[in-house]
Amino acid sequence: MRSSDSSRSTPEARAASAGAAPAQPAMQLLAAIDIGSNSFRLEIGQLARGRYKRIDYLKETVRLGAGLDADGRLTEAAQARGLTCLSRFADRLQGFGMQQVRAVATQTLREAGNRDAFLARAQDVLGYPIEVVSGREEARLIFAGVAHLQPSDRPRLVIDIGGRSTEMILGQGRTPRVAESFHVGSVSLSMKYFADGRFTARGFRAAQVAAGAELEEGLQPFAPGQWVEAMGSSGTVGAVSQLLAANRITDGAITPQGLRWCIEHCIEVGHQDALALPGLKPERRAVLGGGLSILYTLAMQFGIDALQPARGALRQGVIFDLADRLDAIAHPERATSRDMRERSVQELQRRFGADLAQAERVQALALSLHASVRPGRRIGASQPDEPVRELGWAAALHEIGMAVSHHDHHRHSAYLVANVDAPGFSQSQQRRVAELVLGHRGDLRKLPHLADETVAWQVLCLRLAALLAHARSDVPDGIASLERSARGASLHIDTDWAAGHPRTMHLLGEELQTWARSGRLKVELNGVG
Repeated sequence: MRSSDSSRSTPEARAASAGAAPAQPAMQLLAAIDIGSNSFRLEIGQLARGRYKRIDYLKETVRLGAGLDADGRLTEAAQARGLTCLSRFADRLQGFGMQQVRAVATQTLREAGNRDAFLARAQDVLGYPIEVVSGREEARLIFAGVAHLQPSDRPRLVIDIGGRSTEMILGQGRTPRVAESFHVGSVSLSMKYFADGRFTARGFRAAQVAAGAELEEGLQPFAPGQWVEAMGSSGTVGAVSQLLAANRITDGAITPQGLRWCIEHCIEVGHQDALALPGLKPERRAVLGGGLSILYTLAMQFGIDALQPARGALRQGVIFDLADRLDAIAHPERATSRDMRERSVQELQRRFGADLAQAERVQALALSLHASVRPGRRIGASQPDEPVRELGWAAALHEIGMAVSHHDHHRHSAYLVANVDAPGFSQSQQRRVAELVLGHRGDLRKLPHLADETVAWQVLCLRLAALLAHARSDVPDGIASLERSARGASLHIDTDWAAGHPRTMHLLGEELQTWARSGRLKVELNGVG
């Protein structure tokens, strides 16, 4: 991410200049964990010279999405199933470094009212951070997995039916053009219309109407004229494709005729327990009704004559995205082209008319101050330098709220950062960056995580940087430095510069009082010649 020059102003580049440049081991193993609504998956792979090789793959049917109660909270039984699975994944990941693993959670944890409590337990069991990704970010990662493992220059529609959401992506090559997530999935639909395991014509009709109502908003952007091939990734598509192929209905392509055969067979046998078709795994019976209903609705509404099963999926997309991030860390000069988050920050700056020169000043000062006081990494960060990068992004975006109003712009900035679609970012990371943006000025009591040492130092450095640069003029190198002290922090300001900037010194004095009232960090001001 940069404000004016990506080779100079990315957080990675500033970390490197401070003597903390990370390196990526050659051909290291990378792991992705997909915490889905129906299944949890662990994929371990290796990228070498642009080629992907799967090393290991583990999958468990957890049915996390079926564990949401009437209040939208995960039951203890569902949490226990998830934690047990993650414990087994943790055993397999013994010896993996923090930078080699990325875990993402999807629709069920986007919905769950008690998700933060579950995530805290899950991260403790797994030993790695878990990111909750938005529906559109999930869609982007799905397309990345398909595009890398099954490349094509033809305009394509990619569909992924999960347990509680369905993602649709329109793209060409490796570039997604339109990505959407719809709140309907095989688990949620099966629970509502086939809850007792019975298959009826009436149940299928009702499920298809419900799916069609949810998917209707996608009729125009995903119309047949926008693509020439349709592909389906992940569990539901794979299960139905195998079922059709095993029964010699199709060669594995999912067609309207094949789907009608499946639905008619379900109605004929009458109950999921009576399903004994070749190619149908027992764990798929409970969610087959919902999956077939969504697939048939998609075929009819979007004119899909044949949906071909795709090789890639979310988990591979996560690995490719992780590889890009590591490459951006190892080679800061190409961070903007390799890490989608860098491009998202630049786009947000452009969209909301950020003052790029001021963003650059504040970013440079904040990262310089932070380099000397940076605490150890916490589990909430998915890469060793994520707190540094989050601070850099917060500095770059701290004033975008001025596009809404100059009054309380920090609150508007924080709201935008937390809620805007920002490809590459998880919801979890957007919230962390938004909290830093919110904390760059004003009272400290509004920050929920200031007790976290990492957050406290990030906020302090961002606030001091914003004050030092408040006049919107360049601040000479070496004017200010920060170091840890027995009681907290000691801020050193060049005495000559201080004498010529009484208004800035007044603001810094008020800032020290703000920290004193917070009780979090004791900050002392010392002049140096």
